Amino acid sequence: MSASAGHRSEGPAHNRCLFARRVVHEKEEETTKREEEDDEEEEEDKSSDEGLLLQAHHAMERMEEFVHKMWEGRWRVIPHDVLPDWLKDNDFLLHGHRPPMPSFRACFKSIFRIHTETGNIWTHLLGCLFFLCLGIVYMFRPNMSFVAPFQEKIVIGAFFLGAILCLSFSWLFHTVYCHSEGVSRVFSKLDYSGIAFLIMGSFVPWLYYSFYCSPQPCFIYLIVVCILGIAAITVSQCDFFATPQYRGVRAGVFVGLGLSGVVPTLHFMITEGFLRATTMGQMGWLFLMAVLYITGACLYAARIPERFFPGKCDIWVSRRPGIHTLSSQSMLASQYISSLIRTLSLFCSSTPISCSISWW
Repeated sequence: MSASAGHRSEGPAHNRCLFARRVVHEKEEETTKREEEDDEEEEEDKSSDEGLLLQAHHAMERMEEFVHKMWEGRWRVIPHDVLPDWLKDNDFLLHGHRPPMPSFRACFKSIFRIHTETGNIWTHLLGCLFFLCLGIVYMFRPNMSFVAPFQEKIVIGAFFLGAILCLSFSWLFHTVYCHSEGVSRVFSKLDYSGIAFLIMGSFVPWLYYSFYCSPQPCFIYLIVVCILGIAAITVSQCDFFATPQYRGVRAGVFVGLGLSGVVPTLHFMITEGFLRATTMGQMGWLFLMAVLYITGACLYAARIPERFFPGKCDIWVSRRPGIHTLSSQSMLASQYISSLIRTLSLFCSSTPISCSISWW
């Protein structure tokens, strides 16, 4: 009887325990289910947010592309005083400047618009094409037109290579310098390097033909000119070299490189005599080239004529007036090269003991 009473007393307690466990289990299931639902909602919200962000990003890209295309076709020239500092180079050119154009396509399209760089771009671009064609014609001339075809084609090729590099770097710089400050800095260095290449290339034919029978001094002078040219190129790679404050320094570096030809000129005149130097050596062409080089550098450093006519020379005088003369100097160089070839051919054919020295 006592055992049955104990069993009856344990029954309700056991039931209450089972009921409590069931309640706890149900609550745990509800909590787990609620957490799973919350996780699903969070994932849905997250995916929804990501989708919205992705859509917004694509919409922004399309809007930027649309605005960029509209801007490319409708940009307008601006005055000098609203240009960013890295585009301010010549404060005597008051109007007609391109705005910053962070697109190479827009920069190259601007070739066909009127602005401060139009004259620079087209004079150098057409000059580059001219000398490229002229160089090809010279390289494919019959060998009978030369005394030593292989040597002379290399010598003349050095001149044309310098001219083409100079004009190519120049028109590319004037086209894309408004892209960004970094691009402007890189192409500015190429532009100045091209001037050094042109000066070095201009010396090669004259030294070769003038010292045709004396290869040793010719090699020495060529090495000196190349060293000075490399020094000028090295200096032009410094960032400060392209700043407006160093305009005179830039002009001085290239004038000094050009004047390095004074020593071989005097050498030739002393050894050959003035009359022979002016006829066979074509000193007239050389002096004319030197005058144009120096005049162009002085005009560039002094910013003439825009200094005396502010706002009147914005379009066709443009940013670097002195460099415009480089095309003319190169054409004069090609003329005296032709004269030297003809003179040397006549000299060697009419002289019993001609120079038969092998250079290599």
